[in-house]
This record gives sequence, structure tokens and C-alpha cells, in this order.
Amino acid sequence: MVTREPPEAEESLLSLAAPPLVWAAHFLLSYVTAALYCAKVASTGGPLGAARAAIVAYTALALVLLGWLGWRGHVRRRAPSEPTAELAAEGGSALARRRFLGNATLLLTCLSALAVLYGALVVVFVRSCR
Repeated sequence: MVTREPPEAEESLLSLAAPPLVWAAHFLLSYVTAALYCAKVASTGGPLGAARAAIVAYTALALVLLGWLGWRGHVRRRAPSEPTAELAAEGGSALARRRFLGNATLLLTCLSALAVLYGALVVVFVRSCR
């Protein structure tokens, strides 16, 4: 009998770390963009202009990427309810691990999307470089 590796053996834990990494990249890019713009271009306290557009673009890109990561987590979470013969031989633990990782990824994605939205509120409330 040939035993097949469980499906999550081919996947890395990077999918679990990816949503917080997307949030961190968005946060870093947004605040570095605003800081550089205010330091170089609008040192007189002018409006944020181009920095706002860049932050909106970063936010849209981050939310699209988080939506894709969330969908992948959702698919992993909804693994088949009946384990295959190979997974049943292991007591279903591989299936439980797959569902747990999918659920954790989905929840981290939702939390990261909320953090991205809060980080993007800078565009709404901060009007100038003062």
C-alpha cells in the first residue's frame, strides 16, 4: 500500500504568516511614503496630494492580496468532511491540521485587513503635512 502525503505537507507555513506580512508592508510603505513626501516635497505644510494617491493604491493592492489569501484559507478550512483512506489511517489528524491552518489563516487575514483599513485612515483624517 502506497501512502500519500497529507495535502498540507506540500504547503508551507508561509501562508499563515503572509497576512501579517502584507499588513506590515502596507503600514511601512504608507508611513514612509508620507514621511518622505512631507520631508522633500511639501515641507511648507502643503497638502499630501501624491502621497494620498500612493497610500490609496497601497491599500487597494493590500486588500486585493488579503482577499486572495483569505480565499485560500477559506478553501483549506472547508476541507472534505470525510477523510480519505490514507488520512483515516492517521486518525484524521492531518485533516484536522489542514482545517486548523485554514481557519487560522482566514482569521489572520481578516485581522490584517482590518489593520490595513485602520492604517489607511490616515488619508481620511490627515489633510496636510503639518
